[in-house]
Amino acid sequence: MTPALLAIACLLGVTLCYIGVCAGSPFGDCRKCRGMGHAIKHDRKGRMKRGKDCRRCKATGKRIRVGRHLYNLWARAYRDGTR
Repeated sequence: MTPALLAIACLLGVTLCYIGVCAGSPFGDCRKCRGMGHAIKHDRKGRMKRGKDCRRCKATGKRIRVGRHLYNLWARAYRDGTR
C-alpha cells in the first residue's frame, strides 16, 4: 500500500469516528472552564473557591461540537430550501 493511500485511509477513519462522536454526543465540555461551568479562584489563604460563571457556555459546562454545529447549519439550509 502506498503512503498516499494509507494517509487517505487514516484520514477517512478519523473523519468517520468524529462523525460518530458528533452523532452520539453532540455536546462536549467547554474548553474555557473545562466542563465545570465556572472559574476556580483562590482566596488569600490559598483555599480554592468558586469563581464567576463561564460566559462562553453560560454556566452549563457544555458546548456544541463543531461538527454538530456544521451539520445543524447544513440541515437548516436544506430544510429551508425544500419548503
